[in-house]
Amino acid sequence: MADTNGGVEAPQPPKMNVLAQFVRDMSFENILAQKGVSGEVQPDVQVQVNLDAKKRSADHQFEVLMKLKVESKSKSNLEVLFLMELDYVGVFHIENVPEDQMHPFLLIECPRMLFPFVRRIVSDVTRDGGFPPLNLETIDFLALYRAELQRRAAAEQPVAGNA
Repeated sequence: MADTNGGVEAPQPPKMNVLAQFVRDMSFENILAQKGVSGEVQPDVQVQVNLDAKKRSADHQFEVLMKLKVESKSKSNLEVLFLMELDYVGVFHIENVPEDQMHPFLLIECPRMLFPFVRRIVSDVTRDGGFPPLNLETIDFLALYRAELQRRAAAEQPVAGNA
């Protein structure tokens, strides 16, 4: 068979494997139990997510860190009920992703792979900590990435105006 691409090799599809995933750090404080508060409490749960990624020394290996801070406060008096902090890491082998697309790939696609495991940990820990299991809503990592790009662009604006 003749080469119909004129000698140009077709681009390979991206390849990603999860090599490892683990809890790097975690804390859970049941402040409600420490204070001895009793009765029905209506919680207001706030979730903060931070992402970071870095290249590892091995070829095609990257480490993605998802930092989660979950704080539950009483709606009535805003007292903290519990506080959970979780650093969850995934180690990925990634090939065939163009360099200019690697940053969004690491901060969108990789966290999508990790999220179901993070959700399970949060659910188990909150249940084991004496609260109803907290089932995190799905996080839109694309929207999170775009919001961070906009935040950074806005932060750079005043600097350009002062020049």
